[in-house]
Amino acid sequence: MELNRFLVKAKISTYATGGELKEKVLSDGSKEFTYENQNFRYRDRYFGHNPFVGQEIVWKDNELCWAMNYYGKVVSDEISTKEIYRFLKEALKGITKNFPFRGPKQFQKDKFEYKNTVMGDISSFKGKEIIYYNNKEIYFLYHHGGFI
Repeated sequence: MELNRFLVKAKISTYATGGELKEKVLSDGSKEFTYENQNFRYRDRYFGHNPFVGQEIVWKDNELCWAMNYYGKVVSDEISTKEIYRFLKEALKGITKNFPFRGPKQFQKDKFEYKNTVMGDISSFKGKEIIYYNNKEIYFLYHHGGFI
């Protein structure tokens, strides 16, 4: 549960609250967020914008302990990617220690709906998050990972 609580803090403190304004652009073209708290360290590094691919890594006491890979894409031109990613950040702030993968299982606002389905638990999992606009899928992201 200690890792779960840390993941919630790390994820809310990085992309969910700052997004592109808090990231560091690296020489290989990737973008990175980092967060540290007590004996834990978190790194989220990704490439691209639409589509994009990335990896989150957590170290405890300088030992690698957990990772998650992800790939996502906006699949509609009905809504701007800026609006979609703004809604996504709101949804991701709903992450909980009992479901610390991406965002909550479900989140709705106006005509947007976010769903995150996960099989497994923090030790080994795979899942898919989808954003719908007017009940039409406009974005998806696959994610998987677990303990290392």
